[in-house]
Amino acid sequence: MSFKELVKLDDQLLQVLAFQQRASVVLNDKYTDLQNRLPGFVEDLKNRKTTRVILWEEYREQVPEGYSRSQFYEYLSRYLESRKAVMHFEHSPGELMEFDFAGDPLNYVDLHTGEIVKCAVLVCRLPCSGYTYIEALPSQQRTFLIAALCRALEYFGGVPYMVRTDNMKQFVKKANRYEPTFDEYAQQWSLHYNTTLTATRVAKPRDKAGVESSVNTAYYRVYAPLRNEHFHSLTVLNKAIFEQTEKLNRGNYQGRDYSRYDKFVSLEQPLLRPLPERPFVPKSTRSAKVARNYHVMLGEDRHFYSVPYQYIGKQVSLVYDTENVEIYIDLQRIASHKRNYRKNEYSTIGEHMPSHHRHYMWQQGWDEDYFLNASSLVGENTLAAMRIILQQKTFVEQTYRTCRGTLSLAKKYGNERLEAACTRALFFNTKITYGSLHSILDKNLDKQPLQTTLDYSLPEHDNLRGADAYG
Repeated sequence: MSFKELVKLDDQLLQVLAFQQRASVVLNDKYTDLQNRLPGFVEDLKNRKTTRVILWEEYREQVPEGYSRSQFYEYLSRYLESRKAVMHFEHSPGELMEFDFAGDPLNYVDLHTGEIVKCAVLVCRLPCSGYTYIEALPSQQRTFLIAALCRALEYFGGVPYMVRTDNMKQFVKKANRYEPTFDEYAQQWSLHYNTTLTATRVAKPRDKAGVESSVNTAYYRVYAPLRNEHFHSLTVLNKAIFEQTEKLNRGNYQGRDYSRYDKFVSLEQPLLRPLPERPFVPKSTRSAKVARNYHVMLGEDRHFYSVPYQYIGKQVSLVYDTENVEIYIDLQRIASHKRNYRKNEYSTIGEHMPSHHRHYMWQQGWDEDYFLNASSLVGENTLAAMRIILQQKTFVEQTYRTCRGTLSLAKKYGNERLEAACTRALFFNTKITYGSLHSILDKNLDKQPLQTTLDYSLPEHDNLRGADAYG
């Protein structure tokens, strides 16, 4: 057709002439049948005991003229890939904080017991900026979790409008897609900080994809740099974690000229709600009876805390949080301790003990250095005598009673007389004992002048013959 003829045609006819329509794909019955079966195959694959080989064999038994194994795998893989589509979310600044526990723990070595203590690791993240907080905890218990969340908000310097977690039992009492029920302490925490609690759907980790990503980041930006270091307390471990977290937050994103911290300061920090004047401290209460050893047990940790011995047999209340343990009888506080998590051990305050128990514990503090230092205050010869006493037994502990008795002589007779008695005993090279020193002092021998030379000349006598008698 000439150009003039084409110009006279309407647009619809021109489109038909100019653009050839793609031939429609003709789907055969075999393909349609397989596509209808694929959803069922996907459900079967959720069973760990089911494999693709088994599914293909069952498929060929039912459809002998069906696809070969390679084609079957190809169509099944395409269908599975089509179900993996993800959606990109843009988070508003200051809107949300997500938190989760890392799957792998960190640990430290307790120098007191030699035990390797495993610690749960909490990861908190603000999705808009990616600003991250990481802390190791003694365990995943609710009290530790809530206390760590308080510290996370202090680290961020404000409170987001929402806080999201998965359905961890420490926070969520009853899971529900639309209205989950939160633990009482969790609700108190959210009211204290004026934020809203939300939870993901059950078994839907992508609902908190941001913190899931931060957990993976923690593995190679915190765990990996610390892998060859050894720690001896939770405090030292968290100090190292904090240093690595700061490097993570202040280092630039790959391929970008800004960091998580830069984005946080410019976008999120101004929009966070202010922190309350005091952090939320969850407290728990337990009842216990004071045992005959004037201690009560906190059953949660199996640790024993002392109270004044006058309350033996009384019923008391233990009010405690992650840091402190307070013990009350009625409304009167009778004891306060720093919380200790070592099982089957005792935290004892000396003032709580009867006087004879305090004296016994004072004795347990005696050692060789104690007696040497105490005797040096009396005098040089007393110190020398004490050294000899400490060496007179196979086991030095067996000499402690003699050492105590020797020092007690100074209280009865005075330092000068004891020093003189030790000088006399050392000169005559006798076995130095408490009894010998006491005898010198009791008989006032220490007051007599010490004869430092001996006269071996014989007096003249008629019965003595001289040297000439032995010619």
